[in-house]
Amino acid sequence: MRKTLQGLGLLVFLIGVSGAIDHLWYQPFFGIVLNSFNRFVVPHAALLQEYALFANLAVAALGGALVLAMEALAPERRR
Repeated sequence: MRKTLQGLGLLVFLIGVSGAIDHLWYQPFFGIVLNSFNRFVVPHAALLQEYALFANLAVAALGGALVLAMEALAPERRR
């Protein structure tokens, strides 16, 4: 379960970073998946439209926090 949540966190991190890049420049790689937040969520929320770059970076930070939290919960390995 921990690895699944880490993978989800990595995907959310990549979505946030890719959305930030797409907001600043055109980002063609895996656009339907990685730019989904920037293209489908941000245009429909008035508050997010004004702060689209910060919203995408916040999504990236949440994804990174999820990855780090799952790593912190990993059982310690003994030698």
